[in-house]
Amino acid sequence: MEKESFFSGYCRVLDGSRTVCAVTVDGALDEIDCGFPDCPHASDCPIAQSVREFLQAQ
Repeated sequence: MEKESFFSGYCRVLDGSRTVCAVTVDGALDEIDCGFPDCPHASDCPIAQSVREFLQAQ
């Protein structure tokens, strides 16, 4: 089953607020419109943290 989720927060790459759309299929990340998980700031990114928590809850 496909599920679309949105996460908002500060993005260091863009140096501003943004909303990220993530699509999961059967609980696994299928696509995301940011650099997660390969972004150099992913360890400190509040959006990435929200995405990680969401994926763990799946």
